[in-house]
Amino acid sequence: MKKYIFKAMAAAALLAAVGCTDSLETTSPSVVDKDFVFSNEESARNALYYGYQTLHNNQSLHSVGFFWTPIWGSDIEDAQDTYSEGSAGCQEKTFYPSGTDKYNINAGEGTEVFGMLYSTIAVCNSLINAFEEKDDFAQIMSGEPNAMSDIYGQAVALRATCYWELFRWYGDVPHALKTGEAAEGLTSRFAIMDYHIQKLREVEPHMYRVGEGSHRADVMNRTYVQGLIGRMCLYNGGYTTRRTDLGADFYVDGNGKVLSFEDWSVEKNHAIYGRRADWRDWFNIAKQYLQAAVDNHGSIQLHLTDPRAKGSAGQEYGNPFQYTFAQMHCGVSDILADESVYEIPMEFNNGGQRPAYIGRPSRGGNGDAPCVGCGQDRVQAWFYYGAYDPNDMRRDASATVTGSDGQGHEEIQSFNRSDWGRGCGPATNKWDWNRLQAPNTLSYGTSGINVSYMRISDIYLMLAEVCAALGDDANGRKYLAIVHNRNFRGGVDPNFDRFITKCGSVYDAVIMDRAFEFLGEGVRRFDLIRTGKLPKACVDDRKIMTEIVEGVEKNGYYTFDNGNQLPAYVWTKQVDGRALYGYRLTAQTPAGKEDDPVLYPGWRGQHDDWGSVIAKVAGVNETNTAIKGLFKYIAPGSAEAQALEADGYVQTNWAVDMPAYKDSYATKLLAGYSDADYAAKNPPIYLLPFTYNTLTTSGITNGYGFRQEQ
Repeated sequence: MKKYIFKAMAAAALLAAVGCTDSLETTSPSVVDKDFVFSNEESARNALYYGYQTLHNNQSLHSVGFFWTPIWGSDIEDAQDTYSEGSAGCQEKTFYPSGTDKYNINAGEGTEVFGMLYSTIAVCNSLINAFEEKDDFAQIMSGEPNAMSDIYGQAVALRATCYWELFRWYGDVPHALKTGEAAEGLTSRFAIMDYHIQKLREVEPHMYRVGEGSHRADVMNRTYVQGLIGRMCLYNGGYTTRRTDLGADFYVDGNGKVLSFEDWSVEKNHAIYGRRADWRDWFNIAKQYLQAAVDNHGSIQLHLTDPRAKGSAGQEYGNPFQYTFAQMHCGVSDILADESVYEIPMEFNNGGQRPAYIGRPSRGGNGDAPCVGCGQDRVQAWFYYGAYDPNDMRRDASATVTGSDGQGHEEIQSFNRSDWGRGCGPATNKWDWNRLQAPNTLSYGTSGINVSYMRISDIYLMLAEVCAALGDDANGRKYLAIVHNRNFRGGVDPNFDRFITKCGSVYDAVIMDRAFEFLGEGVRRFDLIRTGKLPKACVDDRKIMTEIVEGVEKNGYYTFDNGNQLPAYVWTKQVDGRALYGYRLTAQTPAGKEDDPVLYPGWRGQHDDWGSVIAKVAGVNETNTAIKGLFKYIAPGSAEAQALEADGYVQTNWAVDMPAYKDSYATKLLAGYSDADYAAKNPPIYLLPFTYNTLTTSGITNGYGFRQEQ
């Protein structure tokens, strides 16, 4: 549905006055001319496309995630920037270590997202209200899905999606549902979720699945709504930090009944961390709809095997997980990922901020080969080296130890945080300029790489989670196994039982597998929050990373339980990948080639023909980086090291640079929630504050100790 980008101007004319009364756009627009907009299916659909366009334009939300807040603020991901308590971004992402009262409420990154979400809500309200006022509305919403019931359902889903985003980022927010109604005052987040879950349940039977008619995954569809119901129920029944300064009867459900809670924390900063006591009711609703999505998800596919044959130059694929991300790199073509339940399409010169911020790094500039990629999102050493089973094919497809220099060469990354574009070790590998079929190098923010907002594997793992949470370990294990095992050769992990045992339970194994599945996608931070695991994760993260840094400093390496070693140094050499293998951009490491220093780890290298894109690199030959000693310590000066150096390898700094940044790598991780906070059972403060402009225009107040003025 990339065509909706071009239909947006026409749709804007149909929605007469979408502008709002204040600069944050927190009110709903004036009435739509419903007789005109809904005179036929095409005009109604074009009006809906305008709502999609507003979400598309909100790239700080769906492409880079509030400028990396969810990426940096988890126990498996990190930033390349040095820790600084004076940085607003550091404050947000590490849970406000200087205190929420000292935080500049207008300094946060991504603050424009709040108003943009209400702009989308405003469009949806106009569409939904106009639909509901139609004389034949009851007839439209009876029986089997039809074109108009599906359009109405999409508008309901789009609005619910926006409120879900507001719930997880801000907590309690204004709840506007009527055309022209100002988004003012705070409403219980649980009442908001209850309302929208019920609305989704009403429209779900009247929507098309992907593959029914002309429906594709670039519109919100029946399977997405089923998944969204599950997703919202997990958050609605999950752990959250809520305010205690709004009155004892503020937190009500969708029927106005005052809620009771199961609280984990004590009260601090007029806040408390817990979950609603009726959480099982919401998990049961989630189970119903997630099961329905798994049982029939139309033409959406969960690939258990890789459909790609060998590459023309002999590249081996065989990685169904990576295939999903390969499909998102099609750029100007009209291909969507088979596993996407809902995918936000991007086009060259019209968006696509992956990999500019989140993706494989490049130190090039605009117009280079490849274009600049900041590499702001990094992978913590304990997770890359110690958490993954070395045979899990998700590791190399998700994370990489090399990037690009912008001149057609692959280069090893660095643990030196002052080394811009390289610093802080392994980086996200799911989005890479090199994998675009026709790379656009004009600007770093216009890659054209699509964003998969919900993948079918998420639905399987959410179903596994709710089954296990409700005591149904057999089905929890069943659905976990489907997603987990496909990532091992032959579709079977011989150590699956051991994995569950090590995690402690089927439930904990599901949550851990979600970390492997969604690394770099802004999921882990929120999984920790809603499952109640965040407080302990903060403590454990600092502990393991401190052990690693101190181990490297003392011994020159750190050994993990899976046998991997993180060494102070590696040995690297630049080679001509095309001359050696016939290609430069590597794929899955072929079986038995795990000792090949170019092919392992897999999924790296360079675009096979940068010269056809950027003429100045047409003669570049030594494009690939061979790496020795990445997972096994080689002592500097040893016979093995000397032999490598005689073969042209160079001793290269790796983890040796970590101790110089010990606070950034270890002791200040998630610093706003300290060991003392955990011992005292204080509530974690992870939510974003409202800006001063919002406070003055919407009749609301900040909580959690945040300031009310600039």
